[in-house]
Parts: sequence; C-alpha cells; structure tokens
Amino acid sequence: MTQELEGYWKSLENLNLSKDNLKNVNDWQIEIDMAEWARRLTSDMIVILITGERSYTMASYYNLHSPVKVTRSNPLIEDLERFVKAFSDYLFGFHFFMYFGYFSCCYHLGIKVTVKYLLNNRDYVFETLDNIIKKRRKEIEEMPVGAKLGHDMLTSFLIITNIEKDMNQEKNFSKDDISIRPMTDVKIRMANTFSFLTYYICHSPHVKQKMIDEIETIFPPNTPYNLNYVDLIKLEYCDAVMNEASRIMSFAVDIPRYIPNSCELAGYQWEAGTMFHMNINVGNKVSFIPFGGGLRVCPGRKLAMIELISLVVVIFGKYDVELVDMNAPTQTKSSAIIICEELPVRIRPRKYSL
Repeated sequence: MTQELEGYWKSLENLNLSKDNLKNVNDWQIEIDMAEWARRLTSDMIVILITGERSYTMASYYNLHSPVKVTRSNPLIEDLERFVKAFSDYLFGFHFFMYFGYFSCCYHLGIKVTVKYLLNNRDYVFETLDNIIKKRRKEIEEMPVGAKLGHDMLTSFLIITNIEKDMNQEKNFSKDDISIRPMTDVKIRMANTFSFLTYYICHSPHVKQKMIDEIETIFPPNTPYNLNYVDLIKLEYCDAVMNEASRIMSFAVDIPRYIPNSCELAGYQWEAGTMFHMNINVGNKVSFIPFGGGLRVCPGRKLAMIELISLVVVIFGKYDVELVDMNAPTQTKSSAIIICEELPVRIRPRKYSL
C-alpha cells in the first residue's frame, strides 16, 4: 500500500515536469500535505483490515489533484470523499454529546443545529456500514460449502454470529459490532502521530539522522523493503521517537470515565452516573498516555504502533523530508481530540552514497 502512495507522489510531480526532466526516474521533488496523505493511507489500511476490501481513499485524494484520473473497479464505498469527512465528523460528534446535555442539545439554537447535522451524519455513516455488512453477509450465504473465506474481521464476526444463532443464542449483528470508535481512533491516532512526529524531527536534524541510521541497519539502502514484525520491533530508537512525539502532542484532550455506582473520591461523595473528564493538558501534562490506560485502554494500540513504525521506515528510509516553512507552527484543530489539520512538506527520494 505504501508503494501505491509513492506512485501517486511520483505521478503528481511528473505532471509538472517536461519529458527531458524525466530521464532520471529517481530525481524528483514534490510539495504535499503530509497530514492529509497520512489520513488517507491509514484509512485504507484500517478498512482493508476490517473488511478485506479496498476503500481507495488515497486514489480519491489523488484524483482531486490530478487531471489524469485513477479508476478503481467495485469500490467498497461509492462517494469516498463524503465518507472520509463523515467518518471524521462522527468521532467529533461522539465527543460532542459528552459535553452537552439533553436540554442544550434540544433547545439551544446554535447547539441544536450542530446536533441535527451530527445525527444526520451518524445515520449516513451507519447506513453505509450496514450496506457493507449486508453485502458481505449475502456473499457468505451464496458461497458453496467448503469455499475458502477471507480472514478479515468482518467475515470473522459474521461467521461467529451465524454459529451463535445456530446455537439458539439471540444476537443481531449490526454496524455497532464493528466497534466503529476503536476503528476511527486507530486511524486518527496513526495519522496524527505520524504528522506530529514529522514536524518535530524536521526541527531536530540529529534525531532524524539517528533514526535514519537505525533504519538502515535493519533495512539496508537500495534493497527491497520486506517489512515484518521481527525486524520492526528491533527499531528501538524509532519506537522511542514515536512515543516521544505522542507524549509531547497528545491525541486526546481529556479522558472520560463514568461511574455506574456512587462512590467517594477526593473526599467527596459522587452520585452514580457521574461522568468525570480528566484534562490531560493540565493534570497530566507531558505524561505518556496516547492510548489511555486501565481496562479501557485502546484495543487497537499494538496495531497502531506496528503500522506507524512501518510508515516511518518507508517514508524516512526512502525519502528526504523537510518542512516547507520551518517557522510555521503546527496547524491543529482541537476539541475532545487534537488533530493535525495541515502539514506542508517537501519530499524527494534519498540519494545514497556509493
């Protein structure tokens, strides 16, 4: 999938070059929004893991910038640009209802308008997911006995659900069983952590060079990258850099916790149903809690870190990356989470010494 990403970058730059400048296929440079490309790449990664099919969000983003369009047959989702935005808005909407109660959502004019949009947006996301589930269920039902099934999470969930139904256990599988929030969190955590990591190491050349040196000890230059778990976990310095970027710029603004029973905390008696919001940027500044903690720690944290370090290896192992404007601050958007809205970088293939 990273090869597809690299192909889009090279293609976009080639559109701006004359034929004479294309003689050296590795001599090109392009300015891109790394944050947007990272979001598209991680979206495609998560969707194929969950469903076993491609969403082609990178191809859709490429088509927005190129007169030469990429066509893909049988796309998983028809209107990709709408779904990408809707999926992101869903996560913000999820947190929105944590902060505003029933009265505000129903009667405050400004909040009411936003609530209406978020609810309609939620219905669109769920309807799209429902259609994906129904399509896969029908495919499984029509497959001949003994046919080989996919190993994606959706197929596995459907098979388990059918077995439970055969055992007379009532269970209706729906889009909620896909665990939509962890899916979204993993995607956004990966994209934003990589964007912030890129920003910080571009301001720390010695850190970037040390990271590249470690990558080259495991994945030598001018050789095909065979990314596997055994080799990736050897990159201890790269792992430390990712953790430090996550610590400096935390993904979450707060961590919510709900108490089902009344209890005493900090010398006060709290009623059942109280929702606590722990402000990370105040009470836990510079703490390392990118995936939460305790029983509710993010279930996709290991997946996120493996895919993130794979992205670090491919991008910084193969390319020189620098910020377009070293003096520009990070472009962030903050609500219940912090995202990198934009990260203009200049990228070109690395030139290795012989």
